[in-house]
Amino acid sequence: MASQLESLCFTDAPPIAADVARGVTRLFCRQDLFAICEMPLPNGRRADLMAIDAKGELTIVEIKVAKADLIGDGKWTDYLEYCDRFFWAVPPHLAHLLEEQRFLPSDAGLIVADRYDAAVVRQAAHRPLAPARRKAELLRFARRAARRLAAQIDPSLGEAS
Repeated sequence: MASQLESLCFTDAPPIAADVARGVTRLFCRQDLFAICEMPLPNGRRADLMAIDAKGELTIVEIKVAKADLIGDGKWTDYLEYCDRFFWAVPPHLAHLLEEQRFLPSDAGLIVADRYDAAVVRQAAHRPLAPARRKAELLRFARRAARRLAAQIDPSLGEAS
């Protein structure tokens, strides 16, 4: 199962990124949220994980596994306009860094994860999407997930945006 996740996601990332994603996915499943990885956004960015809950609310998770990558990330605020909640997900050794004000601790949630599980250390602020944006994002999410499932049946269908 892990090799299947790694073949679909995080191909350019260290293996620990897939481990963190696996832990977050397990946590989310218990909370009735279901995620897909590497979700392209209309602004050209790509969310590491995007999850949907039973109400149709969207959560984006940005995974960071190295201090330099976390400190150097200036693009993460570009994700905020495409979700109701935003979380950082990191291995335990990076959690303390996300208390810094530049990571907006009053808005951005924090999940600490490994390959076996995850825990919400700080809840994300709820910032509801506008209805038109929600509809557009829900349709993009559903179509991306359906395309990935279709590609499992026929790999020639690929992962086109």
